Amino acid sequence: MMANTGDISAGYDTNPAASMSLHSDAYTELEWFDADRERILLRSWQWVCHIEKLRTPGSYVATEVAGQPLIVLRDRSGELRAFYNVCKHRAHHLLEGEGTIAKIVCPYHAWSYHLDGALGAARHTSHVADFDKSSICLDGVLVEAFAGFVYVNLDSTARPLAEQTGALAAEIAHWAPDVEELTFAHRLNYEIDSNWKNVVDNFLECYHCHVAHKDFVSLVDMDTYTVTTHGIYSSHMAQAGKTANTAYDVSGATVTDHAVWWLWPNTCMMRYPGRGNFIVLNIIPVSATKTLETYDFFLESAEPNDAEIESIRYLDEVLQVEDIGLVESVQRGMTTPAFTQGRIVSDPSGSGLSEHALHHFHGLVLNAYGATS
Repeated sequence: MMANTGDISAGYDTNPAASMSLHSDAYTELEWFDADRERILLRSWQWVCHIEKLRTPGSYVATEVAGQPLIVLRDRSGELRAFYNVCKHRAHHLLEGEGTIAKIVCPYHAWSYHLDGALGAARHTSHVADFDKSSICLDGVLVEAFAGFVYVNLDSTARPLAEQTGALAAEIAHWAPDVEELTFAHRLNYEIDSNWKNVVDNFLECYHCHVAHKDFVSLVDMDTYTVTTHGIYSSHMAQAGKTANTAYDVSGATVTDHAVWWLWPNTCMMRYPGRGNFIVLNIIPVSATKTLETYDFFLESAEPNDAEIESIRYLDEVLQVEDIGLVESVQRGMTTPAFTQGRIVSDPSGSGLSEHALHHFHGLVLNAYGATS
């Protein structure tokens, strides 16, 4: 049972210049984290991996979305499929990690399934009454290849991601035309003592950048930074800085723009100055006050060059340290009686110093809660 949606939406205005931020209860109370899971995570498209992991028939990835174990694979006909990673016999997990298989075999009792999910064989069932092998199949989940990556949705009634996102795929193709040809090179992992929505909020505005990210604002030309909101995503664009920066070396860079996208509710995609690259930040809600993050780097080669090693180090040892400190401090502040909501700082020009993309996110959250019309 969710708390009163009227209370959680109090102060929100569809005009960002007149709006308060999302109520702090949404970041601290268990009932609202439960609402996040039921109303948002279980009903939205969730990032799984780069398409390179599932190019060939038999390739698979085992993953988890909102606590639900899943398998995503390419079947023998070349079709992408996704299933709950649960055997229909006694509910054991079927696959772990990633790899290539000819069939799915349960490690508990060796029931085996074809790659289309149909039961192929079940040991010693010839004397089981009314046992109809043809009626048993793994439970399917919506899956879609989109802009070089694979996504799943646990809501069987969800509209296709490509349909929901409008021009996003074309934007990514324009700014990162090589995205499908890039290869996985590195992953960074973080545990953060903050609600996942605080992490998203922080990502969606650069109002804090001049204050908290001195090196970052030397990497990009903040005068060119613009933020544009769309239906379920926002675009954050800037040109690379034109003088030497203190973040990492970009001399000889072939990518000279900073192109970033946020996709509802918790996927962030980035194209930083440097060699051909694409970074996916997956923000994984764990509890009302804990979040996991994965940063996956996709580069022109599986081995980062010296400049890319430096850029990964910058993100890991500088930028992330700064951002994690910020969101954990905000989370602590939200648990005190001193804070309920704050004003949205909105710039009608859509500059990087505006919080209108954060406000856009809050509107989608409230709409998912059923708190807005």
